[in-house]
Amino acid sequence: MPTHSHFLDVLTPREKEVMWLVSQGTQNKAIALLLGCSIRTVEAHRARIFKKLNVRNAVELALKLK
Repeated sequence: MPTHSHFLDVLTPREKEVMWLVSQGTQNKAIALLLGCSIRTVEAHRARIFKKLNVRNAVELALKLK
C-alpha cells in the first residue's frame, strides 16, 4: 500500500487544501468562503480529488486519510 505522502503527491497544493477541509466535513459553501473562490470551483476541486484518489465520497476520503 502506498504511503500517505505518495498518494497525495498527485494533488495540487490547492486540491490538498480542499481535501483536508472536505475530509473534516466542511461544506462546499464554507470552503469557498475560506479559500476565496466560488462554490463551483470547490465542486470542481472535489471532483478531481475524488477521481485522483479513487474515492466516491467524503467518508471514503476521510477513511483513506487515516
